[in-house]
Amino acid sequence: MSEMIAANLPLDRIRALIVQARALILDVDGTLAETEEAHRQAFNTAFAGAGLDWRWDRAVYKELLRVAGGKERIRAFDNSRDGQPPLLSDSEIAELHQIKTRLYAELIAKGGCPLRPGVRALLDAARQRGQQLAIATTTSYPNIDVLLSVSLGKNWEQWFAAIAAGDEVTRKKPAPDVYIQVLSKLNLPARQCLAVEDSGIGLAAATGAGIPVLISRSAYFSDDDFSGAVCTVDDLTELTGIPENGPEA
Repeated sequence: MSEMIAANLPLDRIRALIVQARALILDVDGTLAETEEAHRQAFNTAFAGAGLDWRWDRAVYKELLRVAGGKERIRAFDNSRDGQPPLLSDSEIAELHQIKTRLYAELIAKGGCPLRPGVRALLDAARQRGQQLAIATTTSYPNIDVLLSVSLGKNWEQWFAAIAAGDEVTRKKPAPDVYIQVLSKLNLPARQCLAVEDSGIGLAAATGAGIPVLISRSAYFSDDDFSGAVCTVDDLTELTGIPENGPEA
């Protein structure tokens, strides 16, 4: 068996967990696509344009990803600079983040960030079964829109029965709020759903809402502790042979 599979779960068992779920609830950044490098590049370009001498390399950005939310990451970095007083006010951070979001959208619109391997097949199989799909993410709705408009087409919203973005809730992941919001929209019990995540933060958010979690490891979070997940894979390519019969009513 491939070393991709955690907890000695055979592929058939993982596929059964997916098929039996009433709904699949998916994270976006790192889960649907490896977007983090595009985010990092957009942050650095925004900093340079604002005259800041900040540059987030991969190691720094990996640590900052432990802070959920772009504005929150800017604030955390500003507060951590060797005891120096913060440079930016909340309004300046909000403006800087708006610029970053625009730059990110421009990068994604050029088609530079495809869906991760196996993701499209997972989505297509779920739709063929009549299984509900949903999104629960810390990122903002405009970021979801630009990514999925390129990957799934302009009518991508029709693929999902519920969408909850980070700007809809007070507390972002690892708080469970965004998942609780999705469950309310779906009107389904948590245990009848399956979350697909890529990070320890996402795992904590979903399990905090009572939802079982499948982890698809991403580039930035591959060494997180995923011991609370029902299964862990490197990507979704080995799960594309999911049977077409849908979940039981």
